[in-house]
Amino acid sequence: MDLDEVYKILSDIVKEVSKIILGKRDLIELVITALFSEGHVLIEGPPGTAKTYLAKSIAKVIGGKYRRLQGNPDILPSDITGFHIYTIQGRSQFIEGPVFANIVLVDELNRITPRSQSALLEAMQENQVTVDGITYPLKKPFLIIATQIPVPLGMGIYPIIETLADRFALSATSTYNPPDIEYEMIDRSDEIDPERIDKIIDLDDVLRIINIIRNNIYVDARVKKYITDLILTVRNDKRIVYGPSPRASIHLYRASRVYAALNKRDYVIPDDVKRLFIPAVAHRTKVSPEAQAEGYDLERILQQTLDKVPVPKE
Repeated sequence: MDLDEVYKILSDIVKEVSKIILGKRDLIELVITALFSEGHVLIEGPPGTAKTYLAKSIAKVIGGKYRRLQGNPDILPSDITGFHIYTIQGRSQFIEGPVFANIVLVDELNRITPRSQSALLEAMQENQVTVDGITYPLKKPFLIIATQIPVPLGMGIYPIIETLADRFALSATSTYNPPDIEYEMIDRSDEIDPERIDKIIDLDDVLRIINIIRNNIYVDARVKKYITDLILTVRNDKRIVYGPSPRASIHLYRASRVYAALNKRDYVIPDDVKRLFIPAVAHRTKVSPEAQAEGYDLERILQQTLDKVPVPKE
């Protein structure tokens, strides 16, 4: 498989998923970027904005195993990772939790208590879980798509713990579609079904493409410095309580390579970084109460960062 084949496959995946997920091409590309950069995605949005359909469609298009976990306060860590059952004879059997899949949808993550949220940390960082002192590797590829309810819409909401938020490579918002897309959804409602998605590649191909992108998409030293400058500018902004960690820099770097491939280029340009900058840092960054009182919101501060930091020139 060469880069031209990779470009075609990525384009075919976007087209296939777009048959079911209408009006959300940017979100589709963001999730595909996370998959092929070996990251995870956090999506905020109200119910009915195609988050579940998107996760199912991605799983179908790569021929992967899909599992869904519905967030609620009663969930225990073992409901996520799995648990052992023991026989009278003293033998044990491990029952896999929903993280043992290729595409895992954690729906309404912020309805899960912080103690149980923590069960995802090892899985997301190390592609493994440890239960009763025994470590089990997770399947590859492995993508968690977690959703969260906007705070004004939900009762019984638990903030996503900072260390867990930092494990997500990218974040996005899924909103209601404009009227013309809503009309199309109604008109095509009988045929919009993730089960109608065609498989484009298999799991081995996904891993092969991940490796090809890693080794063949060029990132110039000036672009790497641009990523560093953006992250450090946010981190040192006096309006920010805490800023993006080094994981943000690494995830932005890796995601930019995939985004370049999505755009049929074998090199990253600053516009790739600019497109992914806010998705890579927004969920890792908190504005100070004083700055909020002065009318600064996070997106405004991040946009000012993009405007301020010099873009490398050829």
